[in-house]
Amino acid sequence: MTLDNINKPDIDRIIRVDHAGEYGANRIYAGQMAVLGRTTVGPVIQQMWNQEKDHLKKFNELMVTFRVRPTILLPFWNVAGFALGAGTALLGKEGAMACTVAVEESISAHYNNQMRTLMEEDPEKYKELLQIIKKFRDDELEHHDIGLDHDAELAPAYSLLKTAIQIGCKAAIFLSERI
Repeated sequence: MTLDNINKPDIDRIIRVDHAGEYGANRIYAGQMAVLGRTTVGPVIQQMWNQEKDHLKKFNELMVTFRVRPTILLPFWNVAGFALGAGTALLGKEGAMACTVAVEESISAHYNNQMRTLMEEDPEKYKELLQIIKKFRDDELEHHDIGLDHDAELAPAYSLLKTAIQIGCKAAIFLSERI
């Protein structure tokens, strides 16, 4: 992919928000590992975190390639992500997995919306970015399913917790796209 003939505002918005999301996901998993890292679910969380690290690395590279500035909210996402991960992990394995399900469901839908936008504009021009987003979306769906397989729905007040986290995700997406 090159900078020639791209819709720069759309690409900036996509890369900025996806970088912020992957950064936030890394902080969530860091918080979960701080609480649950030495438990039986620790290796499962670590596996998902390792994939998120790869996602963040790729968006760091894309930010340089496309000269995209990061959101100014990264310091806030640093603290909020860790607090969300640690806080839900304090509810136990089920709480951490409920957080994972809520976040990954939100992010998967967000990635689907981005793919639709790029496909409508020019699928050939954005082929490489579409492949990256699709792969990362598929990884997020896998994390969602892992969360369900590890008793996310048994978390205290699961529906309330999931809804609250997803509202937070929508707000984070809205803000990170813009500032």
